[in-house]
Amino acid sequence: MASVIRDPNGRKRIQFVAGDRSRKTIRLGKATMRQAETFKMRVEQLALAATGASGVVDEDTIRWLAGLDEVVYDKLAAVGLVAKRESMKLGAFLDDYIRGRHDVKPSTATVYGHTHRNLIAFFGEDKPLRDITAGDADKWRLSLLEQDLAENTVRRRSGIAKQFFRVAVRQKLIPSNPFDDLRSTIKGNAKRFYFITPEEAEKVLDACPDAQWRLIFALGRYGGLRCPSEHLSLRWEDVDWERGRILIHSPKTEHHEGGESRLVPLFPELLPYLREVFEEAEPGTEHVITRYRHSNCNLRTQLQRVIRNAGLKPWPKLFQNLRATRQTELCERWPEHVVCAWIGNSRSVARKHYLQVTDEHFEQAAKTTVSPEAAQNAAQQDAEMPRIVSHPVSESVKCDVKRDIARQCEVRMGDIGLEPTTSRV
Repeated sequence: MASVIRDPNGRKRIQFVAGDRSRKTIRLGKATMRQAETFKMRVEQLALAATGASGVVDEDTIRWLAGLDEVVYDKLAAVGLVAKRESMKLGAFLDDYIRGRHDVKPSTATVYGHTHRNLIAFFGEDKPLRDITAGDADKWRLSLLEQDLAENTVRRRSGIAKQFFRVAVRQKLIPSNPFDDLRSTIKGNAKRFYFITPEEAEKVLDACPDAQWRLIFALGRYGGLRCPSEHLSLRWEDVDWERGRILIHSPKTEHHEGGESRLVPLFPELLPYLREVFEEAEPGTEHVITRYRHSNCNLRTQLQRVIRNAGLKPWPKLFQNLRATRQTELCERWPEHVVCAWIGNSRSVARKHYLQVTDEHFEQAAKTTVSPEAAQNAAQQDAEMPRIVSHPVSESVKCDVKRDIARQCEVRMGDIGLEPTTSRV
């Protein structure tokens, strides 16, 4: 028989006598009396089955055991009422999860693969999920930094590892997520910012091998498109020559509401390169970019080669720096929310990862001078302001000022009043 013990702090525990006549205790923590009584009944059933007095465990208790989380189940296993659960191995779990994600794009599956590789290299395929602790997760993160991976890369892979183990928690394979406390928010890295000046852009365009490569570069530098996904999704039917607009399909943001596409102006800087490719296209051609669509075509490597041929040093983030440069330029002329709609990102993302302070900003600021007389007047006003405020003002003067202000308002308002004028039909 088992019994419920109520501790003074409101917590409860179950006590029972095991088959070896020893007294065992299971601490339930804070639970209602009804919950404790139900748990006691299950413990009695398991204890009888463990001693062989009642044969096998009934089906209701088996279903109850299957629904327990790892923490409670381990408490039963610790007192010998049930056998320890076989913990799933890390390799098998990751393989099953990634194999079952038919809803993600190939590029996302590739990103999953990077984190999968890092986890297996550090822990091994046969590492039980339940044996991975928060301390192990910290050591894993440090191992990524020791591989000279960028901080944002480590954060991104930490976030994916956190996602993997969150699924394990939902499947009740582990009681908690050991990766929960790892930093996974991507932060801006000013060291990798680079502004591609118009002069540099012209040099690269001159070094491009053909019209399509010139357009690939121009779509990033002057259109702000993501490469390669938005470049390769572009069709001729998306180009509205008459209205001067291009419909951009965005595979990266299509899972967000309204993010599947956006309209981008047919900017004057972009127009000649788009028209050049259009004039070379065969009748009936569907896609704008046709020569560099194969999976074995590495646009990043080719762009590095083109930049070097132009006599320049490749910038840190080849295609993202092009988009960031364009967004920085456009924000000089157009409202921020308009530019974000064209580029396809949010204001917070733009300010954190795209908008830059350029050399031209400093040059323009240096040319904006203040005359010595204006500076001296401003300084004198600042110096005199406290003395003016500190003088006491008599009540009679205050009343005179109020009357003067009221008189001025009457003169200015006349017959119009406070409401704006409206036309009469």
